[in-house]
Amino acid sequence: MQDFYDAGGKDWSIQDVARLAGTTSRTLRHYDDIGLLKPSRVGHNGYRYYDGAALLQLQRILLLRELGLGLPAIAEVFHRQVDPVAALSRHLDWLGQEQQRLARQAESVRQTIETVKAGGHLMAEDMFKGFDHTQYKDEVEERWGKDAYAASDSWWRGMGAAEKREWKSQAEELGRDWTAAAAAGVPADGPEARELAGRHVAWLKSIPGTPAAESGGDIRGYVTGLADMYVADPRFAANYGGVEGARFVREALHSFAETYL
Repeated sequence: MQDFYDAGGKDWSIQDVARLAGTTSRTLRHYDDIGLLKPSRVGHNGYRYYDGAALLQLQRILLLRELGLGLPAIAEVFHRQVDPVAALSRHLDWLGQEQQRLARQAESVRQTIETVKAGGHLMAEDMFKGFDHTQYKDEVEERWGKDAYAASDSWWRGMGAAEKREWKSQAEELGRDWTAAAAAGVPADGPEARELAGRHVAWLKSIPGTPAAESGGDIRGYVTGLADMYVADPRFAANYGGVEGARFVREALHSFAETYL
């Protein structure tokens, strides 16, 4: 492993690294200034040089940036994770999930284009395939009563197509952000997870009929109960990249609920 990091003793100038990584020398110097990516050596001319270990660190920085993490959060991840292979494996899993998600989206758009070109009628069921708001009917009625489900169902059916698309987009964005944070190794009780949990609770409050939306409702019990369901039910876990991602969401929501709800 050490031989790989050393890359046979080879190193690259800051200009070469910037070109290879698709970034800028200024960005690399900034990473150095804040202690995120130190050069392996500095030449007599003041130029920075980077070895294999530094390139591996830069790859992880760029991956985490793609996941939407800010530089302070990335520094926190590096502080907690010392095994780069394990970290990169988690990033690879997330990238595979993103690849599958984008493939499903591409297929849906492709079908829509073909239907429009052929002069056919667009079917809402096909355009929103994979999103069935009735799939949790039994769980909702069992835990919170038929009135809760009826109110939520009426709210959903009363939405226009554009409103449904917007709501679905927000839900998907929240799921992607949770999955990215879990893949990055963000602490479940840290500030980034806390911000996500706050967004999640606000999203739940927007759904009529739920304890989160009702004044005096048991919002804490509702949020922690849902968090447990995310892990127990594969249908929920799939929204967060699988069981491991769902466990992270559960821990973060429980931590948030204990402090703020």
